[in-house]
Amino acid sequence: MITTTFKALNDDTRRSIMELLKQGEKSAGDIAGEFNISKPSISHHLDLLKQANLIKAKKKGQYIYYSLHTRSLEEVFRWFVQFKPDERVHLRKPKIRLVAS
Repeated sequence: MITTTFKALNDDTRRSIMELLKQGEKSAGDIAGEFNISKPSISHHLDLLKQANLIKAKKKGQYIYYSLHTRSLEEVFRWFVQFKPDERVHLRKPKIRLVAS
C-alpha cells in the first residue's frame, strides 16, 4: 500500500488534485477545469489516485464526483508518525550521580 501511495504522490498534478479536493467533493469536469492538460490525462491521474486509495469516486447521475479518502490518508499518516522521534526522550534531563570522594 505505501509503495503505491508514494508512486501516486510522486507527481505535481496528482498532489495538486489532492490539494483541490481538500476543499470538498468535485466532479471530474470541475477538476479538469483547474488544469491546463487534457481530460484524458486528468482521468489517468484520478485513476492512479484511486488505485492508491487516496481518493474515492461516487457516480451521481451522469457525473463522477471525487473526494479525499480520509481513512486511507489516516493510515498513511500513522505510518509516517512511527518514524517521529519520541520528544520526551530528548526533553529528559540527564541524570547526574554525585560520587563521594
